[in-house]
Amino acid sequence: MKKILSTFLTFCLLAINTIPAFAAPCRTSCPTCCPCEEVLCKEHLDIVKKGCCNNAVTITNYRKIICANDVIAVLFECKFSSKCAHAGDVVNFVLPQALYTQEGTLILPKCTKLVAEVTSIQQPKWFNKNARVRLMFKCIILPDGRVMQICAKPCTEDGMLKEGPWMTAGKIVLSTVTFGIIGAGAGAGFGFIPNPAKVGAGIGAGIAIGVGVGLLSALVNKGLAYKAKACEQIFIIFPCDTSIYN
Repeated sequence: MKKILSTFLTFCLLAINTIPAFAAPCRTSCPTCCPCEEVLCKEHLDIVKKGCCNNAVTITNYRKIICANDVIAVLFECKFSSKCAHAGDVVNFVLPQALYTQEGTLILPKCTKLVAEVTSIQQPKWFNKNARVRLMFKCIILPDGRVMQICAKPCTEDGMLKEGPWMTAGKIVLSTVTFGIIGAGAGAGFGFIPNPAKVGAGIGAGIAIGVGVGLLSALVNKGLAYKAKACEQIFIIFPCDTSIYN
């Protein structure tokens, strides 16, 4: 009986001493839940877009945390057009340069790729409604080949990419001027045929009619497709905290 009791106690002592040895690797290999993770400091990104008020970055001994509502600039890797794109397509972006905090900590190295997915496209509609492209950034690929999940979207009012108001205004002006020139030529011709002295009046009437037709046509026509050149810059925003592991 004494031998059995002694053996049992010895086994219990060995088990108690062995459990921490197996548990320790689990804690150190999982920094997100490891009690050993420590916040080292709070740093800041450069403000890249006017009106952005948040640029905080939390630095720990395991990772750099880009805080919610931080904004960074990225470049299209290749040209893009909403005419050719479809929901589900992958669009690649790159960092224009290494991303550092104001305090000097490297967050993302140069040549980091950001992979986005087209989640929806609204094609141009009548009455100058431009195309809209919704992107969701899914992951980053570091130069050393590591892949990390992220969550980000274009930093616009509705989170979608579309041509700006200046492009739309330019289209309207171009259509108006073009039809005005056509109207002036037609008016000059019609004025000259019955009486050469009435060429001026014909030109004036032709311009007025042409400008009116051009303006009406531009306002009624379909809007613009969204196009971007390779290396064209956009801003993206992180709606939630995003971890970049060391």
